[in-house]
Amino acid sequence: MDEETPARDAVLVRNLRAEDQDAVIAIDARSIGRRRDEFFKLKLRQAAADTGIAVSLAAELDGRVVGFLLARVYYGEFGLTERTAVMDVLGVHPDSRGRHVGAALIDQLRTNLLALGIRTLQTEVAWDSPELLAFFQHEGFRPAARLCLDLDLERTRT
Repeated sequence: MDEETPARDAVLVRNLRAEDQDAVIAIDARSIGRRRDEFFKLKLRQAAADTGIAVSLAAELDGRVVGFLLARVYYGEFGLTERTAVMDVLGVHPDSRGRHVGAALIDQLRTNLLALGIRTLQTEVAWDSPELLAFFQHEGFRPAARLCLDLDLERTRT
C-alpha cells in the first residue's frame, strides 16, 4: 500500500443520514453516468422511516462523503425462514476507488449484521460489471444457490 492509499480503518463509516442525500445522488450519477434523484430520495426516506435497525451506511475520507451503501433487513421474505439482509446499492466515488472505501463499508455492515444475529447478506450484480464482481468476490460473496428470474412483460404479453 502506498502513502496515498489509506488503510480500511482510515475510512470513517457511519450511519447514512438524510443530509447525505445530495452526496449519494452525486456519487451514483458519477458512477453510472445518469442521475437517479427520485430513486434515492425514495430509498433514503424509506431508510429514515424504518423503525427497525438502520443498516444503511456512509463512508467519509477527509470529512467528505465518498461512499455509501443502502441495505435492509428482511424477516422471512421470498420463502426464507431466517432473517437476511439485502444490499440494494453500493456506491464509491470514482476518485476514491482503490482507497478501501467499499471494503470499509462492507466490513462495518458485516459487523452490524452479525451483532443482530443475521448471518446472510445478499446482493445482485450485473454480469457485465467485472470490476464489481471481482470486488464482491474479494469480499467473500459467492453465487447464491437460487436463480434470480426476470420476465419481459412486453415480450410475454398474450
